[in-house]
Amino acid sequence: MEKFIELNEVCFDYKINGLESLTAVDHVSMIVPKASHIAILGRNGSGKSTLARLINGLEVPTKGTVIVDGIPLINENSAWEIRRKCGIVFQNPDNQIIGTTVEEDVAFGPENLGMPREKMIVEIDKALNIVGLQLKKKTAPHLLSGGQKQKLAIAGILAMNPECCILDEATSMLDPLSRKDLMNLVSSLVKNNDMTVINITHHMEEAILADYVYIMSQGKIVKQGPPREVFDDLLLLRSEGLDVPVHIEITQIISDYLNVPLIPGMAFKQEEAVAEITRICESAILNNQFINEKTKHILSDAKSNSLSDYASKKENNELVPVLRVQDLSYTYNKETIFASEAIIDLNFEINKGELFGIVGQAGSGKSTLVQHFNGLIRPQTGKVIVFNYETSSKSNIREIRKKTGLLFQYPEHQLFEETVFLDIAFGPKCLGFTNDEITNAVNDAIEIVGLDTSILEKSPFELSGGQKRRVAIAGILAMKPEILILDEPAAGLDPAGRDEILAFMKQLCDNGTTVILVSHNMDDIAKLANRVLVLKDGMKMACDTPQLIFESNEQVSKYGLSLPIITQFMILMRESISCINQEHYDSFSCAKEIIRAFYVNKNSGMGGIA
Repeated sequence: MEKFIELNEVCFDYKINGLESLTAVDHVSMIVPKASHIAILGRNGSGKSTLARLINGLEVPTKGTVIVDGIPLINENSAWEIRRKCGIVFQNPDNQIIGTTVEEDVAFGPENLGMPREKMIVEIDKALNIVGLQLKKKTAPHLLSGGQKQKLAIAGILAMNPECCILDEATSMLDPLSRKDLMNLVSSLVKNNDMTVINITHHMEEAILADYVYIMSQGKIVKQGPPREVFDDLLLLRSEGLDVPVHIEITQIISDYLNVPLIPGMAFKQEEAVAEITRICESAILNNQFINEKTKHILSDAKSNSLSDYASKKENNELVPVLRVQDLSYTYNKETIFASEAIIDLNFEINKGELFGIVGQAGSGKSTLVQHFNGLIRPQTGKVIVFNYETSSKSNIREIRKKTGLLFQYPEHQLFEETVFLDIAFGPKCLGFTNDEITNAVNDAIEIVGLDTSILEKSPFELSGGQKRRVAIAGILAMKPEILILDEPAAGLDPAGRDEILAFMKQLCDNGTTVILVSHNMDDIAKLANRVLVLKDGMKMACDTPQLIFESNEQVSKYGLSLPIITQFMILMRESISCINQEHYDSFSCAKEIIRAFYVNKNSGMGGIA
């Protein structure tokens, strides 16, 4: 295949204070064929984004060579030519939005390329239609949601018709259907338009779609190959803090339980995993090893689920509402030609100790809603009552904010002090904590988020992305809130960092804190939430348990969402093993349920396979 990008022993060092240097990319070599789809994986800080900036000509290598479509990256002139060919979409869309309207922002790139006006108008409309923002052409970008801004950034690149598109965590703020639509677009552009796509992502389901995968660690490439080969190395993936696609992980767990080796590469796709699980189970039956010390407890308990503490309280009518929303509506730029209804006539309650999930498409009103919970936005119509304090009363806001902590979509933007200690201590100090109370609160918060106290005297701005986010969370936790509100707290984090934050949330709930989680990750919501509020176009579509919300694909499609990936796989498994209960949301629970259901089928006269 024709080479489009070639890197030879590329290194790049960042200068710190003009003296020390930090190696971000360390002797990387790769060849990217024209019209190919490449995925680059790795933990936060592994060098992925720096590599993308080198390919795009935004940085020049310290050592080695970068060649794009035959053009060596040498100076600003060659960098300009490379940038005409390679467009890049950054992780944070705010960093690349400059226009006063959506249409104007998308036009910026084509204008700078000297595209004729007639063609430019066509390309702008086409790009906005692709990302679903055609009805927002005249809208100011600052009025868009985080997900809509990310779509706008993508449209700005597509309108330039680049030969190569680099996506640097470009789907991190997108809802599931928007992410799926973008990946379908990527496949179409590669296949039909000969576009080369480099996708830097933490979503394994995206990486599976690539032609070739690279894994980076500490600036080096530690694994490369076709996805089928790379995802067979489960030990490496886990050691690098990456996810394993759930169907592969479930198959591996079942293989371990039944002591039947997994055939390498045979569980790559979901349909293949179903066939491989069936083979493993049948082999275990045939060799009299289906029932063993690992599986006895699974087979002896058909349910194997005890009531959670929250479910137990619900059953015993012990739930205590701590936040009530009554007939709440809010319109941005009300009574102007730019009026935009964000939330419409919402009613629901949130209970003490509950992990309450909020989901919906980009622009559905999620962020607007949660900013009502601590008085950042006051109700225009209706009421928000927090611990019997109405947020509409200015005199109540101080008391409300003592009890509620809000973490924004990019929590690292909440950092501003000279040291980590001062940043975390800022909230407690404003709330009137004594010096001893402040110190204790800071140390407690640092421990909860898993950071060492040695970090306290560092500047928050010299930390890694994952550390910054943990410090921002610690700053909220130090105020000892009774309600913690998190708006996409794990967006852009590597899987290991995401899991740590979710574990913090679970720990807080177990200790009685009420946690409100806004997320586009349906798997996280299904696994963690006691109840889920679904918003669409500012309206409440449903508010119920994950089991009822994610009952069927037809139902979630009406909400503009998709089922959790793990539920999709369990439904596929149920086509082969009929008595499977799909209401399991982590890999180990699903593996146990599949083993249990296979055993029940096998011993009910149905022959194992339905």
